Amino acid sequence: MKSHQTTQTMKPATAAKKLGVYLPATPAEFQEGVVSRAELNELQANPPEWLRELRLNGPHPRPVVAAKLGVSIAGLARGGVTEALTTEQIETLKQNRPEWLEKERATQAEVRKETARIKERDAERAERDARS
Repeated sequence: MKSHQTTQTMKPATAAKKLGVYLPATPAEFQEGVVSRAELNELQANPPEWLRELRLNGPHPRPVVAAKLGVSIAGLARGGVTEALTTEQIETLKQNRPEWLEKERATQAEVRKETARIKERDAERAERDARS
């Protein structure tokens, strides 16, 4: 008796998130269909022109915009950025260095520093506990 393996599929929104692209900017056939795991792997391994273009120039989804600016997604919202941005718009923000962006970058740096401190503290505690 053969076991039938069903093809794992995902909604276009999930696939776009995994690909790091803004769903409304993808081609209609991508937005309207379902994406199999094999298709996703193929898109990642051999991105078509539309995917390369989106990754290069955008518009980019908020998580990508936040990463490119070095801030959190919440920081984007506090700065009034609620829409997807193109690479050009992101570069303009980096050059203009608005006050909110500088503040959010500083906040993000503090968060990273605190996270590292806690991780180090926990590692030291675990090591101490392992010795006793």
